Amino acid sequence: MGIFTHNCVGTNDVDRAGRFYDAALAPLGISPLGDFLDQGLGYGTRLAEFLVLRPIDGAPAAPGNGITIGFKAPDREAVAAFHAAGLAAGGTDAGPPGPRGAVPHAYGAYLFDPDGNKICAYCFKPPAR
Repeated sequence: MGIFTHNCVGTNDVDRAGRFYDAALAPLGISPLGDFLDQGLGYGTRLAEFLVLRPIDGAPAAPGNGITIGFKAPDREAVAAFHAAGLAAGGTDAGPPGPRGAVPHAYGAYLFDPDGNKICAYCFKPPAR
């Protein structure tokens, strides 16, 4: 059981953000679920658990310093595909696919989305033999 009901990042361009997240999250099995109210887009496996929204207060969206949203990857290949797809869809590299020292077998990759939000994908399975 997870501990979050949802996570959000802000965007100033919903269409551009949608192209990025549609591409980057597909290798992880996370689907676009369409418009979320009139603010942006929802993503998930059944429900909108990840939201990409224009700020409700009308101020420009700005990335949070020190904030990273992490997505589960089914395997190391999906981590690499997430990173490649995100770069091809307008993201910026924030850490290429590779081993991470956080926990045993941690394998991750990091991206900045087109609005500067930092996201990552991680797999915690041992390497295939």
